[in-house]
Amino acid sequence: EVLFVGTAEAEHTEMYLKAVWHIREKGGDVKISTIAKRLNVRQPSVVQMLKKLSKRELVNYNKAGVTLTENGEKIAASMIRNSRLLEVLMASALKIDIDEEMVCGIEHHMNKQFTDALCTMLNHPRKCPHTHDIPMGECCENKDSN
Repeated sequence: EVLFVGTAEAEHTEMYLKAVWHIREKGGDVKISTIAKRLNVRQPSVVQMLKKLSKRELVNYNKAGVTLTENGEKIAASMIRNSRLLEVLMASALKIDIDEEMVCGIEHHMNKQFTDALCTMLNHPRKCPHTHDIPMGECCENKDSN
């Protein structure tokens, strides 16, 4: 399923999938309350969105918690990759402070061609400036790891 890149609905979806990824990466339980806190929205809104994402087969969610499906994982990974590559671009290449708001604004509008070109230009970084892993793209698979 292809999301309409750059649409408000796609951005909303991506924010939720990214939130699940971040909470999981920090080792926390991915629960409705933790997602609500991370996105600063009310729990009923989270439940409503998770139902939509579940229908679209992007998340599995039940009493135990929330997990990403294979498709959800792909979208989240590409968003994380976009934002972390932008952070590397700002910190290393442009030598400017990382502007989270700008990153968040741009990351939803990057297509694969742009992301792979950026990654290649930055020499396929494996870590962002905050030392988190950057998910690999196809452009990295042909490279020896740095």
